[in-house]
Amino acid sequence: MKKNGILNSELAKVVDDLGHTDQVCISDLGLPVPKDIKKIDLALRKNLPSFQDVIDSYLENVLVEKIYLAEEIKEKNPLQLEKFLEKLPQDVEVVFVSHDELKAMTKNVKAIVRTGEATPYSNVILQSGVII
Repeated sequence: MKKNGILNSELAKVVDDLGHTDQVCISDLGLPVPKDIKKIDLALRKNLPSFQDVIDSYLENVLVEKIYLAEEIKEKNPLQLEKFLEKLPQDVEVVFVSHDELKAMTKNVKAIVRTGEATPYSNVILQSGVII
């Protein structure tokens, strides 16, 4: 039995298969999942696990070079944004797009990881970097 790292087998498999520039979305409870995109549902109940809990585990295991966030998070959920940005290495590029554009971008991700997060605009697309 695996004793550390990402223990969820579906998420661990997605992470293990990531290549440079592949993208994964970590979402709140309400983000729609496009047809034919893998949905990894971690939600147990409202706010469990939290967006931040899942981000922490993901960032421990994946080299991220770029992220995409909804512009609306700046006004509608600034505390979530602040906590998240504090966790990122300084060399990660941060791109803000409209929430509608972010939803459209989810059609090209490897998977959407649904958390129990119930605060607005708690969604991010994380682009994998390369280890050299």
